Amino acid sequence: MDAEQHNAVSNIKWFVVVNPTSGSGKGLTDFPLISKLLRDNNIHHEAVFTEHKHHATALTVQAIDSGYRNIIVVGGDGTLHEVVNGLFIQQRVDPSEVTIAVISAGTGNDWIRMFGIPTRYSEAIRAIKEGHTFLQDVAEVDYEESKYSQTRHMANVAGLGFDAAVIKRTLTSNAKDKFGKGGYLWCLVRAFFSHKATGAKIWIDDRLVFNDLLFSIAIGVGKFNGGGIQQLPSAVADDGLLDVTIIRPVHWWHVVFRLRRLFNGTIYSIGHVTHAQGKKIRIESSPETPLEVDGELYGHTPVELRVKHRKVKVIVNKSFLNKLKR
Repeated sequence: MDAEQHNAVSNIKWFVVVNPTSGSGKGLTDFPLISKLLRDNNIHHEAVFTEHKHHATALTVQAIDSGYRNIIVVGGDGTLHEVVNGLFIQQRVDPSEVTIAVISAGTGNDWIRMFGIPTRYSEAIRAIKEGHTFLQDVAEVDYEESKYSQTRHMANVAGLGFDAAVIKRTLTSNAKDKFGKGGYLWCLVRAFFSHKATGAKIWIDDRLVFNDLLFSIAIGVGKFNGGGIQQLPSAVADDGLLDVTIIRPVHWWHVVFRLRRLFNGTIYSIGHVTHAQGKKIRIESSPETPLEVDGELYGHTPVELRVKHRKVKVIVNKSFLNKLKR
């Protein structure tokens, strides 16, 4: 780093949103180390701890209103989700004028996989210091909850059907707190045998593409969800398109003998799985199907997602940009 870059980094003050409950308490126990590493790297910052659900959204709005244009998330995918939603609630600046960095202290850590951000704190902070940025797409998500229409913004992946059933089981059990990623996999197995397919219709860019029994659907700008499952391997985070993975009802042995394909980017070679892309996705079902967005449960069908092209500026690892140039 030359003197000019060093001075630029030194003059930036970061607002740090810390989720103390992320990663079964890692956000709280590890923050003294994270704060020291930030200071050692001359990254000036002010840290605030979240106290309840959606607090990170409110803190983001307050930070931007106070003049901050650089935010570090210390937490998991859910904390990042809340911060991104704060970007779209505040009215001071265009969301793309705020830079977001992530120091991952969560369990799943799926968003960072897309952008090559290391889980090692010192390496994640090195990426912040280097300052490589990328404008990623997000999706505006409309859904119903308690008979009212609601809207959220998605930074990574949303899912309905089995995807949401796994999240629901994870949130209502203590397996994740006890066993971390292993707890999520345990919930996944249990949900698989209890979840039932639902009659659904799917429109992509106003064209009906599916009218059948649906086991699960994932829609995203990122490739990963579920703690490393590569459910959307063709996703490109700034192509102006939402990737869609549609899974029809499947027997357990189809999954067991093809388990590796869920993680190595070849999920579309499974016969019950199809891939699509579009700028607007609409899902209707009977009965209603629950929705998860970035690992958080929100309402149910009908659901509509619309892409917002290159709207959130994020810190990425240099290796991610190098791959784009190839």
